[in-house]
Amino acid sequence: MTLDEALAALRAAIEPGRAEQMAAYHKQSRVVLGVGNEVLNDLSKAWRQDLDLEARVALASALWDTDIFEARILAAKLLTQARIKEDAAVWELLQSWVPGFDSWAIADHACSAISKRLQAEPARLDLVESWTVADAMWTRRAALVATLPWAKLANPKAADLAARERILGWAEDYVTDRDWFIQKAIGWWVRDLSKHDATRARAFLDANGARLKAFARKEAMKYLRD
Repeated sequence: MTLDEALAALRAAIEPGRAEQMAAYHKQSRVVLGVGNEVLNDLSKAWRQDLDLEARVALASALWDTDIFEARILAAKLLTQARIKEDAAVWELLQSWVPGFDSWAIADHACSAISKRLQAEPARLDLVESWTVADAMWTRRAALVATLPWAKLANPKAADLAARERILGWAEDYVTDRDWFIQKAIGWWVRDLSKHDATRARAFLDANGARLKAFARKEAMKYLRD
């Protein structure tokens, strides 16, 4: 699968009139083709089956470098996989994308792929911690979005609980950051945590809720009963 073939497949799936709507909704200045997410899912699933890992990494890198909206999302989807036997090249490519995050849809799809690699090798949280003090808001936000699996664990082991506490420490450091996307990420993380550990979610909000923006506090409390 060459880059030209991949782009041809994307262009063949363009829906007339959709690009303008998507560009406005996602606030994109980059090229938006107008291809639906369901098509991106189908293409990525087929290519993950047909291509070996080296070819997928190469194609994902090339798609990302086009700076086309759907191509970047497709690049992330190509690398979103739980089990990858030798994943060093995947991890290196994914983390290289983080400084270029500039919109939530692209960042969230890439963070979904990153989260799989973090679960495969939790020691990589050491690198993610450096993102929490980055100048770029999207990089700081990625530290929470990519670690959401630790909020969702129903039966965490001791190491998982330690990682969860570490990440909650990052979230606590973010509480005074007034950026909407950072506040949303905190609310999202605590909301998901509350489904599995309501006591810990409440403790976080007791300590920090008053300093959160109202919408983020409401998001965090969505599944908590009084």
